[in-house]
Amino acid sequence: MTEFVEQRDDQAREEQLRDSIASSKRPKPPSAFASTMTFATRALLRIKHVPEQMFDVTVFPIIFLLMFTYLFGGAIAGSTAEYLQFLLPGILVMTVAQITMYTGIDLNNDIRKGIFDRFRTLPIWLPSALIGALLVDVIRYSMASVVMIGLGFVLGFRPEGGIVGLFGAIVLILIFSFSFSWIWTAFGLVVRSEKSLMMISFMVLMPLTFISNVFVAPETLPNWLQGFVEVNPISILATAVRGFMHGTVTSPQIIWVLIVSLIITAIFAPLTIYLYRNKK
Repeated sequence: MTEFVEQRDDQAREEQLRDSIASSKRPKPPSAFASTMTFATRALLRIKHVPEQMFDVTVFPIIFLLMFTYLFGGAIAGSTAEYLQFLLPGILVMTVAQITMYTGIDLNNDIRKGIFDRFRTLPIWLPSALIGALLVDVIRYSMASVVMIGLGFVLGFRPEGGIVGLFGAIVLILIFSFSFSWIWTAFGLVVRSEKSLMMISFMVLMPLTFISNVFVAPETLPNWLQGFVEVNPISILATAVRGFMHGTVTSPQIIWVLIVSLIITAIFAPLTIYLYRNKK
């Protein structure tokens, strides 16, 4: 009797195993939101296991602010305290804009390691791998903003716009940076190595950040250079961020930042998705 019961149980387990293996039912693919959050979690775990990659949002902003404030503050504004009120919003914009390139570098590393090809074979919403990484980068940009503003308060920065102005400035920076990151994801899919991507990004970012109103007022520049500075996206963002922090922001300044962000996203987001689908 015992042998009969054991044999029956074995047959039941075999049938259950056979049904689970040979079942015609397939699991439902994850939703776009679920897959995006999964890739965002992956990016967060990568930060957890490689924390030194956060140096670009913690150490570098501190170095930039201290160096430019105390090296050039006296020469440009006559006072480091006075120059800090003008410089900090611009340095914040410059720092966050420069670290957007790491989105493309991480993507390029995934391509070289073969992880990229595995992602494309999964039954998921394809852009979720890109958008998940970009969402985590927004967290990195927020950390850079908090570090810069915190250090600014220690050095004597006093925003007349108050907490509301600081919050509005950070939100505007995050919107712009999210759109700006699409440029480097597109390049990350095209170039062959991360060194090439870094070289391209520096060639683009260096003129944009230094030939802008980040460090000096456009009125102090030659007439032929003022035209470029005024239409420079970094200058447009820096002007709006200064306005928010000092309580002088205007609606056109905000609208222009949103328009520039929308244009960048409208051009490079579809291009990135196209390249991502057709990468060979």
